[in-house]
Amino acid sequence: MGAIEDVYADLDADVSEADFREAVEEKVEQMGGLADEETAAMLIAHELTENEVQTVADVAAGMEEVRFLAKVLSVGDLRTFERDGDDEDGRVINVEAADETGSLRLTFWDGEAVAVDEGEVEVGDVLRVKGRPQEGYNGLEVSVDQAEHDLDASIDVEPGDGETIDALTLGQSNVNVEGVVLDTEPVRTFDRDDGSEGRVANLAIGDETGRVRVTLWDERADRVEEIDAGATVEVVEGYVRERDGDLEVHVGEEGTIDELEDGDVEYAPETTPIGAVELDETVDIGGVVRSTDPKRTFDRDDGSEGQVKNIRIQDDTGDIRVALWGEKADRDLAPGDEVVCADVEIQDGWQDDLEASAGWGSTVVVLEDGASMAGTPDADDSGGDSSDGHQSGSTGLSAFAGDGDGGETASDDAGKSEAGGESDVAGDEETADGDAEGERVEFTGTVVQTGDPVILDDGEQTVTVDTGESVRLGEEVTIRGRRRDGEIDAEELF
Repeated sequence: MGAIEDVYADLDADVSEADFREAVEEKVEQMGGLADEETAAMLIAHELTENEVQTVADVAAGMEEVRFLAKVLSVGDLRTFERDGDDEDGRVINVEAADETGSLRLTFWDGEAVAVDEGEVEVGDVLRVKGRPQEGYNGLEVSVDQAEHDLDASIDVEPGDGETIDALTLGQSNVNVEGVVLDTEPVRTFDRDDGSEGRVANLAIGDETGRVRVTLWDERADRVEEIDAGATVEVVEGYVRERDGDLEVHVGEEGTIDELEDGDVEYAPETTPIGAVELDETVDIGGVVRSTDPKRTFDRDDGSEGQVKNIRIQDDTGDIRVALWGEKADRDLAPGDEVVCADVEIQDGWQDDLEASAGWGSTVVVLEDGASMAGTPDADDSGGDSSDGHQSGSTGLSAFAGDGDGGETASDDAGKSEAGGESDVAGDEETADGDAEGERVEFTGTVVQTGDPVILDDGEQTVTVDTGESVRLGEEVTIRGRRRDGEIDAEELF
């Protein structure tokens, strides 16, 4: 076996031996005898492999040239444009392509763009692409120098008209995704480097697979004032970027966000049990609002004014104070509301108690606003990590999902008031005369836990109730019965 054959045998590139030999001979001739066949063969092998990437995820802006395989997910429309100093119009067409690791935009120019438009490239085709990657307006794109069909390659991604939130990948463009609006933020303005004023607004949407933050730019930002939490929307022609390690869907001048009248999307959050949260974690928690404090304002170091409101929420594993900062402090929340607080940071709170901080990157969802709580899979007590970095497992909301058994709370201080003192939990004190039958009482409150036991809250105190009657979460009921051993044994419920 000769030198050329030896180098070719070790070569991991998509080129025939005949083409490789021809390239080596040309290299020898170009170098005017300064390199023999073996040296020339090694140079050609290096040129063929140095820009070969294994997956779409390996492609990055700034690379001079890359080669990779990708499947066509969608083909855009052919567009024409005027070139400076050229009488002939230019032509361009964009193709969305992907493999199992991610997606990007392929940009074809002029004659190649016309060929794509005429059907030489179709959805589902697997292409072997050579081109120059760059950061485009809608994310990562590759300006194609050459694209050939590969009939033998298989890529396990499926084209489709829509997306689920968990299927979003960094660099995607032409994204269409539906979701329930979970939270909205007001329009903000900023100054661009060219002196013009920009506008931006954010909202969060969720579906049965997860949630994502949507960023609306300039004219599109005004849509946030027209859409309420609980509405079902479709983001059209968005593109996926990354911020602080999380994916976001951006909507610019090419995109829109439309409200769907007949949307059937459900948001089914999975949350970490409150009793399992740990200091310095960023988690999703959910439960029923037990109490709320008035909103407070304060002066920041920079002279601006901030605001915060504290609420306390409870699930069947414990309770926790949640600090709502900024615009979130304006949320109208009341005892009995079922909420999910997503991406909250667990911090040291008052009297060494843990508390959750809901800042600008957090989402506060009142589930009756249009979201729905779905059951989450069972997990072991450790609450192992899910793929997105949050703890998964039992949601901690099982006691609030209906009229099934809920189990007792795990927190010994579940009856503490927001100020940190003990509330007047019925049954904590013995009756004055020590009557073993207990004191007859009547209490009206909102159901903040169903199952066994039922817990009621009237905004000032919390009571534990032993009853066989069926009650609904958030329902206001009145009970009459005897207070014994730390709870009220209900004889009447209405």
